[in-house]
Amino acid sequence: MLSIGKLSGLTGVKVPTIRYYEQIGLLPKPERNEGGQRIYNNTSRERLNFIRHARELGFPLEDIRELLALSDNPDQSCDAIDAIAKRQLAEVEHRLVRLNALHKELERMIVQCTCGTVQTCRVIQVLGDHRLCTADHQKIMSHDIDQ
Repeated sequence: MLSIGKLSGLTGVKVPTIRYYEQIGLLPKPERNEGGQRIYNNTSRERLNFIRHARELGFPLEDIRELLALSDNPDQSCDAIDAIAKRQLAEVEHRLVRLNALHKELERMIVQCTCGTVQTCRVIQVLGDHRLCTADHQKIMSHDIDQ
């Protein structure tokens, strides 16, 4: 049996995050000892590792909830799981396109800067006037900002 601190240390997930995952139902409510402290078992540790890894891969919490529900029924088809993973891959590919556009724009701003004064700094000029950009990264990045 593991305390919340020990579980946190073993999984790399902070204590408040563990409590949050319990609150939103990703982790089941743990048993408590006589002193009222949470106690966790290896199943909780494995589930928390699953959640942490899925978050590292960028899966949103609702997809993780669905993946966990599907993984609780190991005899069913994995078509739904594949669909979730493919959707996440498409999102990552979309982010890469957006990041590449941002990379090119930042690179262009820096190359065009003459390293003179702040008054003539191309970086400051471009940041102050989006019309000086070559790509419409406002639309490209609005999805990330809104999330």
